[in-house]
Amino acid sequence: MRSDEQPSPEQIAIWRRMTPERRLQLAHDLYWTAREFKATGIRRQHPDWMEEQVTAEVIRIFRDGRT
Repeated sequence: MRSDEQPSPEQIAIWRRMTPERRLQLAHDLYWTAREFKATGIRRQHPDWMEEQVTAEVIRIFRDGRT
């Protein structure tokens, strides 16, 4: 991890105060937000694609771990 990516002491304290359930919910929300952002990017790159094609590409990208 690069030094500019290190969490601050305040961020660490906030995470430690969270319940495991809250941390899991945040991770879940982040995952689905990332998928929505990726789908938006794919739609912009391929405006002619049907929604099923966009969904299939998002699934493939996340399954294969690609950006």
